[in-house]
Amino acid sequence: MIGSTISHYKILEKLGEGGMGIVYKAEDTKLHRLVALKFLPRHLTADKEAMGRFEREAQSASALQHDNICTIHEIDQTDDGQMYICMDFYSGETLKK
Repeated sequence: MIGSTISHYKILEKLGEGGMGIVYKAEDTKLHRLVALKFLPRHLTADKEAMGRFEREAQSASALQHDNICTIHEIDQTDDGQMYICMDFYSGETLKK
């Protein structure tokens, strides 16, 4: 996925992955800023329940505004149906570290 363009986001590098998503650092080519794109794993794109949880995650996070919570910019799908959430990108160490 690195080097590809999804909508107007150019994927730069993989940041990490977990059970509900794979996160990439990307450049928003329209607004010239860095963002994070979280993709629902491909094997879950046929799972309506997983897709619903992913969408509710985006809706819940977008309803919150706080300095310690990242801003959700959009939720969308690729041409082949893979859902993703676009959110603020923060540089530095992961919470795990």
